[in-house]
Amino acid sequence: MKEDASLKQIFANLMIKRVPSYANKFFYSLGFLSMICFVMLIATGVVMVAFGPNWWLVNPVGQYFRSIHLWSTEAFVFFVLLHLVIVFLTSGYKKPRRLTWVIGALMFLFLMAEAEFGYVLRGDYSSQYRGLQGADFFNGAGIGGFLNELNYRQIYGIHIVAVPALLIALLFVHYLLVKSRGIAKPYRKDVDYDMVDAKHKILFVRGGVLVVALLGLAVIFPSPFIIPTSIQSVAQQDPQLIGQTLIAEYTHNSDTATYIDNIDPYKYDVEAVYIEAPYYKLIATQGSKNQLVAFKTEPAPVQAAQLQVATDYYDGKTTQPVNNPLVKVIGSLTTMAQSGLYEDALNSANPSGDQTTYAVRFLGDTGVLDAKAQTLGITTDQYGMLKEEKHTFPLGAWWLAPIGILNHTVLANDQNGDRDGAIILGSLVLLLIAFPFIPGLNVIPDKLRVWRLIWRKPKRD
Repeated sequence: MKEDASLKQIFANLMIKRVPSYANKFFYSLGFLSMICFVMLIATGVVMVAFGPNWWLVNPVGQYFRSIHLWSTEAFVFFVLLHLVIVFLTSGYKKPRRLTWVIGALMFLFLMAEAEFGYVLRGDYSSQYRGLQGADFFNGAGIGGFLNELNYRQIYGIHIVAVPALLIALLFVHYLLVKSRGIAKPYRKDVDYDMVDAKHKILFVRGGVLVVALLGLAVIFPSPFIIPTSIQSVAQQDPQLIGQTLIAEYTHNSDTATYIDNIDPYKYDVEAVYIEAPYYKLIATQGSKNQLVAFKTEPAPVQAAQLQVATDYYDGKTTQPVNNPLVKVIGSLTTMAQSGLYEDALNSANPSGDQTTYAVRFLGDTGVLDAKAQTLGITTDQYGMLKEEKHTFPLGAWWLAPIGILNHTVLANDQNGDRDGAIILGSLVLLLIAFPFIPGLNVIPDKLRVWRLIWRKPKRD
């Protein structure tokens, strides 16, 4: 009995007891509903981490947990965004609640990043393409040198430890501020309201309905899964494309070799990574002649001629068998790719411990990832990654629509779209955080007068 009494006392101390009469409406439950979604994300995330990617991709129970995780993300973003809108429309950021707004805006920012990192970790095709596009965005923003979305291990640690810990800390401070200062009351004297008891039962009923809805949506609309693209699958379907890409890596003409996006995080030597290292590893196991050394010891004019022959051969300009050392090297690597050993060699070769950058960048150089995204309709040019496959529901990352809109408007003909997009979005984020402190802008909600609908006093019995 004492334990029950103490738990009730703790609960009573945590909850806000007296609120303005309008605060028992649904719109004032949004912060609590957001927290419910966050708890669902933590719970499902812990289980998924415990069992690993194969479980959440293949096992039916794991797939269900992945679906709950997806729908909890969708709901979390929706409720946090709607919560910010309600606070904005009611000018809930005015003194002394400016810090509460700033912390809420920061939570929204980190939530956006956390959602995208989660997509990168799913382990399907969407993860590959989103990682490639996200890396471009961070590179354009100038931070790709230390935040690389193609580095699975780095993003894994950020997603399951760093950002959740930060969100928990911000949520704790945010709630303490709300608890100590109470629900924001109307700043206008012409608004009639009463102070009433908070209806905690209704609040928890709404939370329970949300949990049931998330569990049900995960059954009806499971998380989409698109089989990831591998170098092996591409090599088996189109070995000529692999040969063309390897030639481009050798001549330093591939997208990775020529990559420039504000900063260039891909400073590794593509010839050394994609040709020399895997080839030397291959011949070491086979004990065969080193054709690459034989090619490089030829006189420069002979090398140029043989390179041109190899290029023409893999471009399909000649169907005759070609016998020169470079063609043999490319042929060996293509066979290696068809067996799956080439991608394994790339994943084990990265000195930073990053197991995915080399392979995903190579797939990007082949062009297959962009082609597949275009077919599925999920490219950033198609209004952000709103879809995850041809099915339109669930929508996917609908919150990325502003990036798609930018791509179709002010950045339509911008050669530095990633950089300028990062600048525009970064400026908007700073504007959102600093909004309560900007004279002229911070009075806009009062002019809109939407507060009259939200603050409407409930009818008395």
